[in-house]
Amino acid sequence: MIHLSRWKVILLVLSLLFGLLFSYPNLLTASQREALPGWLPKSGLNLGLDLQGGSYLLLEVDVPAMREKRLTNLGEDARTVLAEARVGVTSIGREEAGVVVTLADPTRMELALTSMRALVSPGSSGVADRSVQRIGDNRIRYAFTEAALDSMGSDAVTQSIEVVRRRIDSLGTREPSITRQGADRIVVQAPGESDPAQLERVIGQTAQLTFQMVDVENSVEEALAGAVPPDSELIPGAPETGQAFFLVKRRVLVSGENLTKAEVTADQNNQTAIGFRFDGAGARRFGEATAANIGKPFAIILDGKVISAPNIRSAITGGSGIIEGSYTIQEASEMVNLLNGGALPAPLNVEERRTVTAELGADAVAAGKLSTMIGFAIIVAFMLLTYGFVFGGISVIGLLLNGLLIIAAMSFTQATLTLPGIAGLILTFAVAVDANVLIYERMRDEARAGRSVIASLDAGFNKAMGTIVDANLTTLVAALIMFIFGAGPVRGFAWTLTIGVFTSMLSAVLVAQVGLALWLKIAKPKKLPIAE
Repeated sequence: MIHLSRWKVILLVLSLLFGLLFSYPNLLTASQREALPGWLPKSGLNLGLDLQGGSYLLLEVDVPAMREKRLTNLGEDARTVLAEARVGVTSIGREEAGVVVTLADPTRMELALTSMRALVSPGSSGVADRSVQRIGDNRIRYAFTEAALDSMGSDAVTQSIEVVRRRIDSLGTREPSITRQGADRIVVQAPGESDPAQLERVIGQTAQLTFQMVDVENSVEEALAGAVPPDSELIPGAPETGQAFFLVKRRVLVSGENLTKAEVTADQNNQTAIGFRFDGAGARRFGEATAANIGKPFAIILDGKVISAPNIRSAITGGSGIIEGSYTIQEASEMVNLLNGGALPAPLNVEERRTVTAELGADAVAAGKLSTMIGFAIIVAFMLLTYGFVFGGISVIGLLLNGLLIIAAMSFTQATLTLPGIAGLILTFAVAVDANVLIYERMRDEARAGRSVIASLDAGFNKAMGTIVDANLTTLVAALIMFIFGAGPVRGFAWTLTIGVFTSMLSAVLVAQVGLALWLKIAKPKKLPIAE
């Protein structure tokens, strides 16, 4: 193993080039990096919240509000489908898991059951999440299954995390940390985002978009007085509509679930507007609804407010249209980001918010640099004093290459470096030196046993390699467990340690092999210096 193989030299040179190429941007300012040619890497280290400052939010998913809304939707679905089937309903009562529909005519029971069973479809797991059950002569229970109720909260948190991530990405925030905490909480850390209010505004809106017909058969004034029709509801109007309240039909024509794209555009008067496009199913329903209601107004409702209520001039069959209003470019852009990011399954309540200032981050960076330099200096001094200039110096060169490769790998993958990650970096240096210590001590034992220099060097690598691999595999398994089950700082530590395992194997062993092979070829020693 001590022979100077060509492939080892080539691999070492390529590793050095990779390290220099992807670490170099960290020495430049942001403007200097942007001025680099397009074929050169421009990404530097991505610092975490504790190093560069930013915003921290602790959010709670309002699961009870989501369940309440879904139970309300069950009642509206039942009311709509039975009305289309011309089945009279006396009442729709609420239960803990669903609704109970009382029919006006018991003889219509089979038709009602058939119509309502059409509402039940297999969920993502292939099992229906709702059930339709006959109760007595004139009642039907339409409810969520027990499994659906049990998974509702957990699914809401998982979906909310993905929606929040897409919304934060639209702000240009790099490498946000979005993790689950407990059963119904989400921790958001956005490095570099100095305005938690904007962050809260963007991710806190549910972005529930629906298209519903305006009720022109009844007046808003009578509804405000308490005479709200059972199939309609009062919804406040946004300031840009110029109307305080709208009376709209409860039935949803098309929802944001069918939205495929939203963008900032301009209307026929060259005013800022929001363009939208539906998928195939949404386009079909929207076309049918507009064709059947030409001349009537329909309401575009976002998060419980009517943002526009235009008249339908003709059937809109292309599946696209625009939302007009007195929007500024910023308002329209924020709304487009919300719509493209998707709707939150449940409201998010802000439990805690705080800002980590750049000064605190700078202090953490300075402390991390100082601790890294002190740790590196102690390791260098130990290796030089224990194994001399040649063997100790080769280990130091391996350490430098190891640090270079870690910085390059983290810049290349855009992994976030946190303060615990710096601790992982220091630990990686110790682990890398540990490999050299194992190799050198085995060489020393072989030389003291009377073996030649070449035999001692070769035995040192051969007999120590198994121990080195075992030690690094154990470290790698521990790091992977921390990364999978940990969160926040624990993940930062685990990620740096994982990268360090691979780079230390390369630098500690390969640099020692190539360096000692060159020393053996040039110096032609008669005995091993570290054996004295």
